Amino acid sequence: MRLGRARPLLIASASACCLAWSTAAIGQPVEPPQVVPTVEPTSEAAIAAPTPPPPDVPFPEVAPIISDEEFEKAIPQIFAEDDPELNRPLESIADFEKRQAADAARTSDAAGDAPTPTVEGVPVPALADGDAWEVIGDAPITDSELAAPLPPLENFDVEPVEFAEAEDDRENVGVAYNVQVNGLAAADESTDVDLADLFGDLSALYDGDGKADNAAMLRARLSADGELMQRILASEGYYDAVVDTRIERGEREEVQAGQPRQRRPITALIDVKPGTQYKLAEIILKADPTVPPNLIADNFPLSVGEPIVAQRVQGAEAAIALKLPEEGYPFAEIGQRDILLDGATGDGVYTLPVDIGKRSRFGGIETTGDLAFDAEHVEVLARFKRGDLYDSRKVDDLRQALVATGLFATVAAEPQPTGESAGDDTEYVTMLVTQQAGPPRTLAASAGYGTGEGLRVEGSWTHRNLLPPEGALIFRGVVGTQEQGIGATLRRSNAGRRDRTFELVAEATRSDYNAFNAITGRIAARVSYDSTPIWQKRFTYAFGAELIATSEDDYDFARAERNRDFYTIFGLTGQVGMDRTDSLLDPTKGFRVTALIQPEGSLAGQFSPYARARLDVSGYYPVTDNIVLAGRVRVGSILGAARERLAPSRRFYAGGGGSVRGFGYQELGPKDPDIDPIGGRSVAEAAFEGRYRFGNFGVVGFVDAGQVYRGSTPTFSDLRFGAGIGARYYTNFGPMRLDVATPIGRKPGEALVSVYVSIGQAF
Repeated sequence: MRLGRARPLLIASASACCLAWSTAAIGQPVEPPQVVPTVEPTSEAAIAAPTPPPPDVPFPEVAPIISDEEFEKAIPQIFAEDDPELNRPLESIADFEKRQAADAARTSDAAGDAPTPTVEGVPVPALADGDAWEVIGDAPITDSELAAPLPPLENFDVEPVEFAEAEDDRENVGVAYNVQVNGLAAADESTDVDLADLFGDLSALYDGDGKADNAAMLRARLSADGELMQRILASEGYYDAVVDTRIERGEREEVQAGQPRQRRPITALIDVKPGTQYKLAEIILKADPTVPPNLIADNFPLSVGEPIVAQRVQGAEAAIALKLPEEGYPFAEIGQRDILLDGATGDGVYTLPVDIGKRSRFGGIETTGDLAFDAEHVEVLARFKRGDLYDSRKVDDLRQALVATGLFATVAAEPQPTGESAGDDTEYVTMLVTQQAGPPRTLAASAGYGTGEGLRVEGSWTHRNLLPPEGALIFRGVVGTQEQGIGATLRRSNAGRRDRTFELVAEATRSDYNAFNAITGRIAARVSYDSTPIWQKRFTYAFGAELIATSEDDYDFARAERNRDFYTIFGLTGQVGMDRTDSLLDPTKGFRVTALIQPEGSLAGQFSPYARARLDVSGYYPVTDNIVLAGRVRVGSILGAARERLAPSRRFYAGGGGSVRGFGYQELGPKDPDIDPIGGRSVAEAAFEGRYRFGNFGVVGFVDAGQVYRGSTPTFSDLRFGAGIGARYYTNFGPMRLDVATPIGRKPGEALVSVYVSIGQAF
């Protein structure tokens, strides 16, 4: 069609649209909305006018898609001479409406005699609203039911719609269910792991306790448990296992009339077909030769013929990863395993590449970071020297020793290759210690209670690195019902040797016990080489000297009264120990022996020397994994001085939580007329315990015995016994102890029950 002829049609269409709009508007008169005044514009400038670009900004040239000449040639020229309609003026809206009304009247007259249309024999008006003629008509009606008249209301019958299992189709209704696993028994019997129990521990269905918020949640749990079962079976070598899941609805139970309808029981089913359990047919370890030659093979726990169990495979690879660094290969790396499965035979070929790296020996030590001390002191802590074959266990020990100093926020020790030959086809590695010093100051507090000792609270302030390296200054205070005191300690830890400690102590205490009342000042120096939880040593030692000035009261039998006297004592201390137990804090087997000797003398008037000696022996025997029998014996003697010439605080006493339980602190032994203990020159003690542990808790039954004697040699006569029961709570720093004991053959003045609370085993 030519464009010139299309113009009248466009004009007619536009006029028709305008007429329809004006007709609808006239039929629905509406009051115009009120005009709400708004804020007057502050200026007459155009609103939201685009901001002109800066004048000096260059714009890129955009090439036109087609040129102007090409565009003009493509458009045909239109002239009024070709179509007279193009030159005729447009018809007004009023004229257009008149012409349309006249055309409609003529059409109505022509169709007046036409029969009424019918649908399936029912007469239907031409349009839905009964208006036979409109400019824009309604949609035609082709369904006789729509044209039929509505029935009277009194004849209108409504029947409720019944939905089958409506409550089960709603998503937000709680669902109760059971879980049933079929076909797992055969696989369960062939493995060392209880697969059913393992599945029960990890299952989302079992974790839901048989209840789900809705059906969608139940389906999600069932799907997740299906995948879980697949992974569990694969971990035990069943790589071809088939796991199907479904939800099964049971029959609804019959209920009596008037009772609410019961829901159908739901069961989440997991059907398992384990298939073949694959076994190792060949093990291939790809690695360079090691020293010794069979280092990897001898320490690889997998063997041909055993099932391909994921935990066993991962454990075997971890064993190699740990063993190689312990035998001089710090840079060994375990590659990606490959397991080739044969579905026809159920065999698997396992291949593991291992890069052993260079065999190495310890070289020097370097340190970096925020230093708490230098590399020279790190060498003191290390239990290896230059030229030793590299052993990762010694590196772990060094790392633990660094942490035990308490001076670091973080610390790491890692080997670094040097390329320097160490002979024997090895090279030196440098241990790089990265330090991040932590806060050096610490506040600490502890509390305890014992019958006869009363309540005791101790607090301390420590600067752990006042005099680097590891030169600590400690101030402490004790407040108790029977003891008070203050003291200061200057301590150098790891003094020239690992776990060797040098201490200078100055303290003042006040003691108020039944045995004596004392006000004491003490200055002491001590060097010790002790065991620690990190490094338990077979042999330990300690030696030192002390100067004591004390004012103490003692019962004078000649005068039948207590008199106070002043003592000045200088003494030396020597101690040796042997430890063959398996744990420093909680031994279960082995024995310990400790011997202490303290030659000392009074400086008041003529020097009067004497010696205090004590021997402690303890042993431990494991009956089962949970039951341990433990025993202890202590004997002590003071030689060279009569009891009356000894300061009461330097005599032997027995009784209390660390001695003979069931009796008060220092309660056993010779007594004055007031039934107060006066101490003796020898002591004998023994204890027996049966320890039962379950998890982090334990129960202990015990019997203790002991006595203090006037003479320098214990006679083991007139022994007193105490018995009781205790509870233990095991922590990572040792067991917490609560013991309750009673004396056997209790005498007047002795408590019926004694309670002891402390940290650590009794012995």
